[in-house]
Amino acid sequence: MTDPDTFRSAVARLPAGVAVITLRWRGTLHAMTASAITSVSLEPPMLLFCVHADARFRDALDDVDTWSVSVLADDQAPTADWLASPGRPAVDQLARVPHRPAPVADAVWVDGAAAWFDCRTESVHRAGDHDVVVGSVLVAEQGRAGAGGLVHLRGRLHGVR
Repeated sequence: MTDPDTFRSAVARLPAGVAVITLRWRGTLHAMTASAITSVSLEPPMLLFCVHADARFRDALDDVDTWSVSVLADDQAPTADWLASPGRPAVDQLARVPHRPAPVADAVWVDGAAAWFDCRTESVHRAGDHDVVVGSVLVAEQGRAGAGGLVHLRGRLHGVR
């Protein structure tokens, strides 16, 4: 079996889009940066993302069934870094991130993102030390026409156009 360090180094060569997932739990907005996110189905429209099984965000998903996705634009690496930093406070973690209320989910959309989605959880599957969360897309919107994307590759964030 491959050891974790070898696997981590090898899988880091797989470019992955970067997004912020948000939800409101117990009156507080929670957010996380995700690079394990993808479309699952066009009919019906569905997305999935992965969250560490021990994460506070994962605990919230047991009580909350709607969440929002902001697909980060090429210039939003600081937002991705902040919302991925361990030990950041649960309260007001979005205070430094411009955002607005999501149209359907009790969550927020990050301003300036390349695209946004509101989703409802359909299923959660254990997969090693993470859970795979599959959601039906309730709303989808595109950002500004010239917005690029942000990818995670070899441990770093890269803007692409």
